Amino acid sequence: MPPEADDRTAGLPETSADVSGLPAANPSAHSRLSGEFTVVVVLGEIDMATAGALAEHLDAATARPQPQVLVDLRSADFFDCSGLRLLCRADSRAKERGGALRLVSDQPRIHRLLRASGLLKRFPPLPDLPPPSGADSASEPPPTGVSGPKTNQSRRRR
Repeated sequence: MPPEADDRTAGLPETSADVSGLPAANPSAHSRLSGEFTVVVVLGEIDMATAGALAEHLDAATARPQPQVLVDLRSADFFDCSGLRLLCRADSRAKERGGALRLVSDQPRIHRLLRASGLLKRFPPLPDLPPPSGADSASEPPPTGVSGPKTNQSRRRR
């Protein structure tokens, strides 16, 4: 197997800490700015051995005043209690600074993990990333999982 086969950062966008204040991409995570949000994309397996690489991104994302952080778990292959501990710590840091942390996941196993750990109410996952705050919301449908205005069609007829 060639050495680059294990390089999960190959092809990821370069992130310059000098410009954005975000850490460089690593095999466990990369971060980017999207409108008002800092998006931390979790990659591969998060366990005791790799949690430090994710912590670097979560710490940077929650260091600002009023951080708005989205943690995208859709590319996570494995996520254990080490990752949950980091999410709880990052969520507390974001709230202390007047911000918020939300999870993005469409994976049933992530939902089961959150439910089994009692964290589903603290971290109700979004199925997809919301549009950037500059998007014209009048011309775009609401993001998946966000209901729009109720209509008479949604009511059951008797």
